[in-house]
Amino acid sequence: MSSCKLDHPLEDVQKKLADQKAFLPTELSEATEQFLAKPLTQAQLNELFHLLKKYDLASKEEQQERNEKLNMLIQQ
Repeated sequence: MSSCKLDHPLEDVQKKLADQKAFLPTELSEATEQFLAKPLTQAQLNELFHLLKKYDLASKEEQQERNEKLNMLIQQ
């Protein structure tokens, strides 16, 4: 994933999650929704946005890598 210099607001991250929810494992999407209910740093929001961005277009291997990174992020 490429790095991005834009800061993504919470609303953008929530919208991206809603867009990709159908493609995520159910438990992971629910855990991510709960994670978004917490106060988060801008770095966490940005990382989450980029893990979700174009998730549906990623290969199965790439999705699995992203799932692992998502799990690590939301368990912080």
